[in-house]
Amino acid sequence: MKRGKFKPSALDELYEAILCLETKEECSAFFDDLCTVLELQTLSQRLQVAKMLREHHVYSDIVNVTGASTATISRVNRSLNYQSKNGYDIVFNRMEEQHKYHRTELADAEPDESEE
Repeated sequence: MKRGKFKPSALDELYEAILCLETKEECSAFFDDLCTVLELQTLSQRLQVAKMLREHHVYSDIVNVTGASTATISRVNRSLNYQSKNGYDIVFNRMEEQHKYHRTELADAEPDESEE
């Protein structure tokens, strides 16, 4: 990850704060305080894009289900396919181990609001 203008200690402190959270409710409270609604939607969207790419869904289905741009999908795809160790795989593998990973079913997916 590019650290840009952030001091490594500030990012480390953020990571440590996240690691202190123990429940979904604590995560929700912390991220609601930390992020705007749009930021949370963006993070959630990228996670869903990664999940669908990992499940070998095509770009057009990912766009329709998530509303993500093809540029976002490409960026997430690069992370999944061209980094020897990526965070998405770590998270998805652990979710699978804990039986918290649910495959994306296109039939169950809600259409993008812009298509209504």
